[in-house]
Amino acid sequence: MKRTMVRYKVKPELVAENEQYITNVFAQLKREQLQGLRYTTYKLDDGVSFMHLVSLDTTDGNNPLVALAAFKAFSAGIQERCTELPVFVELQEIGSYDGLGA
Repeated sequence: MKRTMVRYKVKPELVAENEQYITNVFAQLKREQLQGLRYTTYKLDDGVSFMHLVSLDTTDGNNPLVALAAFKAFSAGIQERCTELPVFVELQEIGSYDGLGA
């Protein structure tokens, strides 16, 4: 299982737009029910930072999230929305309790 955290900051005037893109991604995920993917997004307390947690357990190792039309739309303008570009960090689980782990 591969787990990744992505963190970035958006321009204050584009927070609502960024949230709408994220909402669209989750709406498509709900419709399509992708297997082998767990995905969570948080807005941090500064109001402009976002953190995405992705957990993949796919047989071919591919990330089905990136193939979604809504995710492509979200990703297309991310650089223009950001004041701090996305940083990707691979995570190694030490422990988990009720829901965030596998």
